[in-house]
Amino acid sequence: MKLTALVKSPGRKRGMAGRELDLPGMPRTLRELIEQIVRLMVREYEERRTGDDLLRALTEQQIDSGAEDGKVGFKAIYGEHPANEDSAVAAALLGFEDGLYRVFVRQEEVTGLDAPLTLADGDEVVFMRFTMLAGGLWGR
Repeated sequence: MKLTALVKSPGRKRGMAGRELDLPGMPRTLRELIEQIVRLMVREYEERRTGDDLLRALTEQQIDSGAEDGKVGFKAIYGEHPANEDSAVAAALLGFEDGLYRVFVRQEEVTGLDAPLTLADGDEVVFMRFTMLAGGLWGR
């Protein structure tokens, strides 16, 4: 199943960065959608981590995009330890439950992890990330 995933963070200057994802199956709940996306991202991370990029070069578009974000780089991965898919899925689900991000499918918020989810090929899924404020009531 193909979806377009967009990640939006309040306060970011740039628009949403969209990415087409090819999921292995049709998720029936938000829990399954998050799990499939996280597992896909962990596998891609591992491929980058173990790959051989000796002759990698940045395109002009990557340089311009990085300059807008304030950081131009090769996105090198320096960690030696492999990522754990199960831990990553658990952290993503906990983040949703804790309100660190919200999910919208076809511009409608999905609020329950286990509520039925109806997706179609080519749907757009938006992940809205939130940032906790420092200080104030959090430190008391």
